[in-house]
Amino acid sequence: MEGSGDGFFKKILDNLYDGVYFCDWDRKITYWNKSAEKITGFKKEEVVNSHCWDNLLVHTNAKGESLCETDRCPAVRAMRQDKTVEEEVYLRHKNGHRVPIHTRISPIKDENGKIKGAVEIFGDNSAKVAAFNKIEKLEELAFIDALTGVGNRRYSEIKIGAKLEEISRYAWAEEFGIIFVDIDRFKDFNDKFGHDAGDSVLRLVSKTILVNLREGDFIGRWGGEEFIVLVSGVDRKSLLSTAEKLRTLVENSDFKLEGASVNVTISSGATMAKKIDEMDKLMKRADNLMYQSKQSGRNCVTIG
Repeated sequence: MEGSGDGFFKKILDNLYDGVYFCDWDRKITYWNKSAEKITGFKKEEVVNSHCWDNLLVHTNAKGESLCETDRCPAVRAMRQDKTVEEEVYLRHKNGHRVPIHTRISPIKDENGKIKGAVEIFGDNSAKVAAFNKIEKLEELAFIDALTGVGNRRYSEIKIGAKLEEISRYAWAEEFGIIFVDIDRFKDFNDKFGHDAGDSVLRLVSKTILVNLREGDFIGRWGGEEFIVLVSGVDRKSLLSTAEKLRTLVENSDFKLEGASVNVTISSGATMAKKIDEMDKLMKRADNLMYQSKQSGRNCVTIG
């Protein structure tokens, strides 16, 4: 951004809905707009002059593989191949949770046509924005868990009951599955670091899951460190894929505690709802499967 028109173009970029940043060949970030601050939680002063390989944002794919290594970096591919690269990736918000973004990276050339860097434009999925708006409305109805911001036990039971009623009565009803999630060794963590740190863990896990669900899916706090995820319009294979994705994203999230990064893991039980299921039976099956994951060493998914 050099030249007499710098201020004019900066105003345009700063007022875009999408996040925008520039980097050079060495992947040093030279510009970071206001929407990038809002999406990531990181201010311009914290990002500009750092490198993407410094892993401030810890970009990963859905499998949890780091994209900040040269061979996987979309910006490197855009510059080397002289083409625009588009990808669905996950960045680490300053608060620790994982945010799904759609990113588009294009090479930047000087007046002689030589590539001098890249520009990345990225944005959150509009469905996620709609989900947050829905959460705000539900807060008025006392359906939201005050600590984590996801559905509470009461609302979870309403959602599951309604879906069970649908599949038992209507041929057109979508199949759905339940993922029963429990945070590994949460009591030990709470006892060692205190309830404030435990609350941070609960918020980290719930926020990571919430922002990575599709519109129409649902997460609720079932009790203590347990959460349920209702996934609509899936079969057994895609339910397992969703559960594994969420497990991986939680494992790759972290928050700061006493100056150190803290990671947590989850154990999950996943099961498809059946037409003959009653809520107690469905939830007991999912709960038992989750305990099988605990007995298998934790940080895994058991489906049945």
